[in-house]
Amino acid sequence: MNTNVNEIDATLAALADPTRRKVIDLLREGPRPAGELAQAVQMSAPALSRHLRVLRASGIVQAEAGGADARLRLYTLRQQPFTALQSWLDQVQAFWAEQLGSFKDHVERTR
Repeated sequence: MNTNVNEIDATLAALADPTRRKVIDLLREGPRPAGELAQAVQMSAPALSRHLRVLRASGIVQAEAGGADARLRLYTLRQQPFTALQSWLDQVQAFWAEQLGSFKDHVERTR
C-alpha cells in the first residue's frame, strides 16, 4: 500500500506542473528526443532537463538510447504510474458512487 501511495504522490506531484503535462501530451504522440521536446515547449534545454528529471524520478517517462548517436536519448511514456493513479481514482469514484446511492435510497424512502 505504501509503495502505491508513494508512487501516486510522485505522479501527482509531477503532473502538477503545466510544462510537464505538456511534455506528457507530446510524448503521447510518440517517443521524442529532449531537444525536440525543449523546442516544442519553447524552453531551454537545461530548463527542460529539470522537468525531465522529475518525470523520470516519478517513473512517468523513461529515456532510452536513440539509435546510432549514443548521446541521443529518446523519451517515452511509461504506463505503470498512470495505471496506479487510475486505480486509486476508481476507488475514490466507487466510494462516492456508494455514498450518493445511499443518499438517493434515503431520500426515496423518506418522501
